[in-house]
Amino acid sequence: MSEKKIIIFTGPSLSHIEAKKILKADYRSPVKRDDILKAINEKADIIGIIDGVFHQHPAVAHKEIMEAIDKGITIVGGGSMGALRASELDTLGMIGIGYVYNEYAKGNIESDDDVAITFDKLTGEAVSEALVNIDYKLKKAVDEEIINNDEKNELLSIAKSIYYPNRTYFNIFKESNLDETKKEKLIDFIVKTEDIKKLDAIAVLEYIKNLRGKNNES
Repeated sequence: MSEKKIIIFTGPSLSHIEAKKILKADYRSPVKRDDILKAINEKADIIGIIDGVFHQHPAVAHKEIMEAIDKGITIVGGGSMGALRASELDTLGMIGIGYVYNEYAKGNIESDDDVAITFDKLTGEAVSEALVNIDYKLKKAVDEEIINNDEKNELLSIAKSIYYPNRTYFNIFKESNLDETKKEKLIDFIVKTEDIKKLDAIAVLEYIKNLRGKNNES
């Protein structure tokens, strides 16, 4: 059986270098409007959507994803834009993977602001922090008793009040009332805790890797 053509759109959530260690695929920059149509024309068998643009260019359209699904292409989403689109199209055939997808699907988060960031166009690295990552790490910090629930809510409220391109831990802590000792412990914990968008991106690749294996056996 011929090798499946797999196209993955990723960037700040998981670099192409890291991704290639998990799954052999055609890795591309965060998805934007019409990129899925191009993938259809290139006869993709499986498309993974992790990262996508929100405001820099028109975002990937629901219609083009549905066109790919209608043509029998498997579309898997998770992590960032992929999680958002999967939550909107999961009843129509798109496959959603991971924590962020489930948060959207359950209605716990609703806006693209929850996953929106800005990133360096040359390196693909994030230069702001996604609200969903902040929320995830603060919840973990409460579980570890580094901060209490009221402190988490205060920090999250500050994060939400900051326009997403400027949403960094530095700007959040600058406005917080945490004492210095607790702040240092929290910063250390945040640095050591993996971003949930990255973990979800890895889960998307593992799912596609397993899916490709099953298809090759059939």
